[in-house]
Amino acid sequence: MLISTEDFDAIWLTLQLALTTTALLLVLATPLAWWLARGHSRMRSTVAALAALPLVLPPTVLGFYLLVSFGPQGWIGQLTNAVGIGGLSFTFAGLVLGSLVYSLPFAVQPLQYAFEAIGPRPLEVAATLGARPLDAFFTVALPQALPGYLTAAVLAFSHTVGEFGVVMMIGGNIAGHTRVVSTQIYGHVEAMEFGAAHALAAVMVLFSFAVLLALGHLRKRQARVPL
Repeated sequence: MLISTEDFDAIWLTLQLALTTTALLLVLATPLAWWLARGHSRMRSTVAALAALPLVLPPTVLGFYLLVSFGPQGWIGQLTNAVGIGGLSFTFAGLVLGSLVYSLPFAVQPLQYAFEAIGPRPLEVAATLGARPLDAFFTVALPQALPGYLTAAVLAFSHTVGEFGVVMMIGGNIAGHTRVVSTQIYGHVEAMEFGAAHALAAVMVLFSFAVLLALGHLRKRQARVPL
């Protein structure tokens, strides 16, 4: 069988990483996307550029700076050691933190566009009916932004599944701890195990195709929703 036990372990770890990252991103990206969509601060452009930086920054560069930050002399490493967590380099927790940074724009931007598409009118109506800002967000903005949340979830999940440079830099290729599908394929190629590499690569191709189909379906559903 071309898919070995180690391959299944890598697939399972990849799913754990992607699910954890996606869930955290949907929570963490919501206030940032809301502020970018509704705020009036002069810092909006700067913050938006910083949030989108992983889109253009080479993954190895991002991974390198994360690795330095996680180290004993890095500010994150010093903080985690001070609170008794220990180092994050070459750990699953480090992979999660790195994935949060790397996939941040894939969650923030769909949510920001969804919040901007709502416009001010529904929230103004809610305010005239006595709804507080937080109530209006959960009862008006959040339901209307649901397609954006679905898009953000699909993009963040798939992007985390496919990452390589960042996980290799900060997590290495430790079986059962940091070895995900992308690094497992790399290991197969290094060992000249092309049959096993083909099998895992085919799984990734099928997954990517399914993601594109899902995004197309979401866009069709959004197009049918009346404004």
